Amino acid sequence: MPEPAAPHASPTAEPDDPARWLGTTPLLDLQDPRLRLRVRSLTQLCKSTRDKALSLYGFVKRIPFSKPVKLRLNSAREVLDLGRGDAVDKVVLLIALLRIARIPARIRYVELRGDILRGLTTNVASAARPVAEAWLHGRWVRNDTYIFDAGYMAAARQRLKDQDWQWGYGIGRDGHAIWNGVDDAFVGGRPTESDPMVLADLGVFNDPFEFVTSDVYRKHHARLARALQWNLLAPMIERSIRELREETAGGVPAPQRKTS
Repeated sequence: MPEPAAPHASPTAEPDDPARWLGTTPLLDLQDPRLRLRVRSLTQLCKSTRDKALSLYGFVKRIPFSKPVKLRLNSAREVLDLGRGDAVDKVVLLIALLRIARIPARIRYVELRGDILRGLTTNVASAARPVAEAWLHGRWVRNDTYIFDAGYMAAARQRLKDQDWQWGYGIGRDGHAIWNGVDDAFVGGRPTESDPMVLADLGVFNDPFEFVTSDVYRKHHARLARALQWNLLAPMIERSIRELREETAGGVPAPQRKTS
């Protein structure tokens, strides 16, 4: 498979300039007609930029969280078609939808302690998490609550309470469940700068491909080895997610939500 081309961006834009974060990339297929139609249907009744951001965020959040085996990174359109995904899948879709709506958006990657995934897996020392940033109210507003759908979030919180754990299943027991479109919101409950689960702030990127081909990623991980590790862990994590949902539903598997 050929390597994707570099992201399109204004050559004169500074890294923190919102105009720098509106372009297309191979994973953010902003001209895709189905993505554009989805944005139009979700935002046509919105009266403000914040309303648009919240509507798009809500759509992505409702997509069931899962950990599929992947041979490559999915594009935003592919995630929309799949109707489920992990943090990387869901952030690609969210960033693409926001950009199509002309809301500057980017991904800030942070490296988390592996303890955050206790209950899902114990076989990783650390994990990179994509935090979505949207330019609203004249500043970058962060949130990672888009990752987990409401059903998963409720089940994970209950399990943490039952086991008397502060962190696990990807979240913190006192973390935020939703984003209000104004304030930062984190499932760990604390900003990146003060979260004890955060090992490092790895910077901002257009999409996951730009991240995994960056110098900062190569400094922390061997790309192919890391991808293989997650694919080997994926079935176990997926089983843990399914059991968590079924337990909350009283032994009845939660139905998959149709997103298209």
